[in-house]
Amino acid sequence: MPQTTLPFMRKIIFASNNKHKAEEIRAVLGGQFDIITLKEAGIEIDIPEPHETLAENASEKSMVIHRLTGMDCFSEDTGLEVDALGGAPGVRSARYAGEQANADENLQKLLAEMKGIEHRAARFRTVISLILNGQEYIFEGTCEGSITNSASGSTGFGYDPVFMPAQYDKTFAELGIEVKSVISHRKKAIEKMTAFLGAIENK
Repeated sequence: MPQTTLPFMRKIIFASNNKHKAEEIRAVLGGQFDIITLKEAGIEIDIPEPHETLAENASEKSMVIHRLTGMDCFSEDTGLEVDALGGAPGVRSARYAGEQANADENLQKLLAEMKGIEHRAARFRTVISLILNGQEYIFEGTCEGSITNSASGSTGFGYDPVFMPAQYDKTFAELGIEVKSVISHRKKAIEKMTAFLGAIENK
């Protein structure tokens, strides 16, 4: 999909301090918007994710930041959905092994849960909540793939070392951010948001 060219660069707060996600999003947007993280905006809060759906968690984060700043902002929540596990870890992907678990602990729990399972289809799902001029808009993107038998690759984050996107024979962590930023769930959701913003700006 060709990127939309905007007449000026709109500043939007990304309601996160996850530097990996910020790098991915900036790579996808290609400098079309001035994306600033919470830290760069001088906001030091930890926004909870208490809800049972990705959309509700994304809305919670964007609404909190909009109430604090009054600025345009967006947030995202992403989950890994594994068919054989009934869609788990899903909305609990970041805390699959416990509230204080790190990424490696979550990954190791997933591999343990999948041990001996042949059907390994899975997908990453991203939901973005954009607050623009006080109005919320929701965008969603998915990336189909499968869970590998072991971790492989050194780039990316989270479950990237065990997720092999469809039509590829390497994990996200092996493919690197250059490839991931072209085919990922997050890219697809961001593209929808970008197209929407471009349409708004060009009215």
